[in-house]
Amino acid sequence: MLPQATLEEAQALLALLESRGMRLATAESCTGGLIAAALTAIAGSSAVVTHGFVTYSNEAKRDVLGVPWGVLEGYGAVSDSVARRMAEGALARSGADVAVSCTGIAGPGGATPGKPVGLVHLGVATRGETRAVRRVFPGDRAAVRAATVAEAFALVRGMAG
Repeated sequence: MLPQATLEEAQALLALLESRGMRLATAESCTGGLIAAALTAIAGSSAVVTHGFVTYSNEAKRDVLGVPWGVLEGYGAVSDSVARRMAEGALARSGADVAVSCTGIAGPGGATPGKPVGLVHLGVATRGETRAVRRVFPGDRAAVRAATVAEAFALVRGMAG
């Protein structure tokens, strides 16, 4: 079950996008579909949400979203470049107006030098622009994933504007 605050944020984001006639797709790794789940928990979300891609493995990022293998190997799955390409791939494959992506290390394991637990890269793309941000969220796996959902909503709000 999702926290009430998350559901309220989802409802507000859906209302904003619908008022602007925009449709949304998600491309998720570290959240495993939580962004799409929060949005689709709201009745009527089908007016806005088109696709939810869960691409947990590098192969899925490549095969489903078209992230080039060289980018995955060169920068690593948890990177600005991969987050950007995930968002752009979701946008291209969905026909949506905006797409949001996330890739990160939710923990408790998986950290490497320079990539700590809590590191998340998020991307958001429209037909004319792609943005990405790097965040390091504190807390356990659940806290990192919840913070990622909230940040994804904020990025989409910023692009929809």
